Amino acid sequence: QVQLVESGGGLVQAGGSLRLSCVVSGHTFSLYAMAWFRQAPGKEREFVGGIMWSDGSTIYGNSVKGRTTISRDNAENTAYLQMNSLKVEDTAVYYCATHPGRLSVLASRYDYWGQGTQVTVST
Repeated sequence: QVQLVESGGGLVQAGGSLRLSCVVSGHTFSLYAMAWFRQAPGKEREFVGGIMWSDGSTIYGNSVKGRTTISRDNAENTAYLQMNSLKVEDTAVYYCATHPGRLSVLASRYDYWGQGTQVTVST
């Protein structure tokens, strides 16, 4: 079965940086997308960005564009989310998700999700 495990969340000061990791296992997809979403209390799940595993192409949500980089390590089956210049409004639970298809900004397109990791940005 497909499993995704996130790590790297925690408490960070505004203006700081963090890197989240997502290890994926158990799939046999030849073409798949890996995305990061986040959800703050009382808000809908928001697309942060994603990467196509095959060619490393990426897209980013408008709220994080310019201060976020998503990458992947094929050998480690791991995707990374690097966020800089963190803001209080980046506070949320961050999820990685995957599905055997093209990148999408819609959470409903993703079949497999990690458990989430909390990121809290303080002033």
